[in-house]
Amino acid sequence: MKKIFTNLKVLLILLAIITLQTFVNAQSKVGTTIGQFLKIDPSARASGMGNAGTALFGEASDMYYNPASMGRLTQTDAQFTYTEWLAGISFDYAAIGVKVENIGTFSLQATSMNSGDIAVRTVEQPLGTGEYYSVQDFALGIGFGLMLTDRVSVGFIVNYLQESIWHDDLNDFDINLGVQYQVEPGGLTVGASLLNFGPRASYGGRDLYIDYNQDPSKNGGNNQLPGELRTDAFPLPTLFRIGVSYPYKFNDDNRIILSADALHPNDNNESMNAGAEVILLKDFSIRGGYRNIFLTDSEGGLELGAGINYNTADGYNLRFDYAWADYGRLLKVNRFTVSVGF
Repeated sequence: MKKIFTNLKVLLILLAIITLQTFVNAQSKVGTTIGQFLKIDPSARASGMGNAGTALFGEASDMYYNPASMGRLTQTDAQFTYTEWLAGISFDYAAIGVKVENIGTFSLQATSMNSGDIAVRTVEQPLGTGEYYSVQDFALGIGFGLMLTDRVSVGFIVNYLQESIWHDDLNDFDINLGVQYQVEPGGLTVGASLLNFGPRASYGGRDLYIDYNQDPSKNGGNNQLPGELRTDAFPLPTLFRIGVSYPYKFNDDNRIILSADALHPNDNNESMNAGAEVILLKDFSIRGGYRNIFLTDSEGGLELGAGINYNTADGYNLRFDYAWADYGRLLKVNRFTVSVGF
């Protein structure tokens, strides 16, 4: 009991620090960064816990929140998540972490978002020209994580990303870095990560080509000189996360995991995520949490989820997770994750 109270004190102190962090250096630069799809949480498990995943570990998609979680994988793990995103947009995420004994864990993750067909409309033809375009986003990342000591893990991921709007696109690279420290085995874990750190990028493509007339006031000039519009370069949505998680074991079959994150983005105010996972009879999970606590003008925030875990006779670990997220006036988002460990 003494250890439990000591860990709870540490947890409360860390939560107080995280809370104070949300009120320091506040800034709001909404709409000033590219790669907004990189901010969509891909894990049904972490989403059900309010997206508080910086100090979580145990499955492949934890690398999204903190690459250091890869160092703590005990086996190879693969996951696929389908998200019914807002406005009928589809969002898919796949991740795999391959555990190599005495070396570390190599990881691969892929993210894809597609708007579907959108009718091309003009002032002259407001009902549509008969043409269609789409917005497509894609990111591919490779990474590595390892245990530096029996309590400290580190990791990194290098991502290539592309955004496409009709005939124009944008290409860029970024890096994710992270560290996790477990205060004691099976106890309090502290994590920190820096995500989407990379150079500015701008759009280019044939939709920016124009016919240019240098001086329309002069007769006889060439009014069809080939020209191209130039777009500004914008930064990526860089995010610094710091979080804690604390598991409490009721008995061998039932336990609870508490988790909280503080978020410091470069394009919005600071906020917090917090949630919990209750594991019953080892194989059933019920989750709840709230995201964007203290964030001004946020939409919704409540997130709920559930999961089931099944170990096969031949050593495979199968998991099925679901999460529901409230987005206020934007309605709701459903996430479905299928996982296999081996």
